[in-house]
Formats: sequence, structure tokens, C-alpha cells
Amino acid sequence: MIWTPGAARAARRIAAAAAVGGGGLTALGAVTYGLLMGEALLARRIVGRPHGMEGPPSDGVYGDFAGEPVRMVMLGDSTSVGLGTAEAAQTPAVLIATGLAAVAERPVRLTVVGMSGAVSADLDGQTDRALEASPEIAVIFVGANDVTTRTMPTHAVRHLQKAVRRLREAGAEVVVGTCPDLGTVRPIAQPLRWVTRRWSRQLAAAQTVAVVEAGGRTVAFADLLGDEFSANPDEMFGPDRFHPSVQGYLQVAYAVLPSVCTALGLWPESHSERSESIYLAAAKAAEEPGAEVSATRVAGRATGPHGRWATLLRRRNGVLPHDA
Repeated sequence: MIWTPGAARAARRIAAAAAVGGGGLTALGAVTYGLLMGEALLARRIVGRPHGMEGPPSDGVYGDFAGEPVRMVMLGDSTSVGLGTAEAAQTPAVLIATGLAAVAERPVRLTVVGMSGAVSADLDGQTDRALEASPEIAVIFVGANDVTTRTMPTHAVRHLQKAVRRLREAGAEVVVGTCPDLGTVRPIAQPLRWVTRRWSRQLAAAQTVAVVEAGGRTVAFADLLGDEFSANPDEMFGPDRFHPSVQGYLQVAYAVLPSVCTALGLWPESHSERSESIYLAAAKAAEEPGAEVSATRVAGRATGPHGRWATLLRRRNGVLPHDA
């Protein structure tokens, strides 16, 4: 894994600016993005919309168990609704809900409020709808569209942090899948690929800081969840070469499910590193697929000389909690 102090500083700057409502900080200058807009438009045309804009309806109760259902909500963008899948059982939300039911030995009532094409600003309305379900656990996948629409990182992070705080204040645990590295998407050519990779990872690091400070935990999607996507793009990406395939979504669910179970107290923390500054943990997680970052305490203190303490957890990809 490669990380730099500069990545930690970038996460700190973006998160700090978002906290005070700043909007002028960008990963790269506006002029640079202006020069790359032609390539961006071309990439979006290549990607296209072969799946349309809707995922399969997925609301329902999952798990053949007795007892009061665990209430789970899913927020975010096209990956949250499983765009490109043919049936509900293939979507990450249902895969997570089904896995959670097996671990909890209780049914899970799933409500999906995510929307294809959503950016972080859309989380405001999605959170309104999510809270109507009185969730115990909320899962959020967001960030990719903030990159492709060139949304200011501070603007995106501020909306995400607000959503996490509202959900936490309502009593829900929150797990956020951070912005994937769009530099792995084949239709995006150089130098735009390099630009999107840099911005994706800086946004993911800033998301991590903001989410943990709001009381949630994050799972790093990094290179769209690992070497499998780079080594087997035909298998892990769908026909549009942008969204995951059915196998890709399964990998997404496997990466997130352990953190969902841990957040609900159904599975113990594991594979932990030593506690460190949230900024350093965020920078490291942005480079490592499946890494989880959550708040912790050192000597009874939540913060240290360099900000909030956090713990970086490394989990094996593709391993369900009950198999660990």
C-alpha cells in the first residue's frame, strides 16, 4: 500500500473547509478541469446508459427467521440500487440484508431510497425518506457522481456529513462506502484517468474524516474493491464498463457486510491496526480496498494532538463475518 503525508493533508483541508462551509477548495484547479471537459464528455458518451436509470425494486423483508425485523435503509447513487442487475437478489442492498439476516438470525426489513445519478447533495432528500423507516442501520454508497460532475469536494463532503449526523441522531448506525477510484474505469482515457484517480482518492479520504467525525464508519472502495476489477474487467464490470456486474456487486456486498454487522454489535472488531490520527487513517484507507475506519479512544480520549483518534481495520475481501 502506498500513501503520502500529502494525502492526509488534503483530507484535512477538504474536511476542515467543509466543516466551516467553505466551497473554494478543489483537488485540481478549475482551468485544468476546463481543458479536460472534452475528454470527460466523451467518456460519459462511451459509458452511456445501457441499463437505463432504474435498479430492480428491492424493498421488502429478507431472511426466513422469526422475530422483529432489523430495519435497514440504503442511500446513495446507482451502485446503491444495483443498476445493471436483473433482479433484486443481485443488488448489493439485498445481498447485505440477506447476509445481515443470517448473522443476526432475524429478518431484515430493507428500504432503498438511493437513486441512480445521485450526488451527495441528493442525500438531503434521501435522508428525509430514510428516517421515515426508523432505521437501525443505514448504508450509503456515494461519491462517483460528485467526481464525474466536478462537484466541489467541500460541497460533497458537507452534504454527506450532514446525512450521517441526522441518521446517527435518530439512533441509526451508519456505514458509508467511500468514493471508488474512477481511474480504474476503462472508457476514461489519460490524462483524465489520472485526474479522476487523484480526485476520487482525495474525496474518499475527506469522506472518511467527515463520516467518522459524524459518528459513522467507512469502508474504502478504493480500486472498485480490489485487484479483481483490474485483473478481470469483463467479469467484474457490467456492459457499460462503468457499473459493477452481478459478480462485482457481490464483491461490494462482501466488502461492506462485515462492517454492517460490527456496527450493530453482531460481530467483534477484528484485524485492527494501532490507533492513529483520523487524517492518517483516512489517507491509508483511500489506498486500500475494503479497509474500514471507525472512531476509537486512546487513554480515554477521543482526540489527540493531530485530531480525532481512529482505528483502521483490514479485512479479507470476499469473507463473510461468520467465516472470519
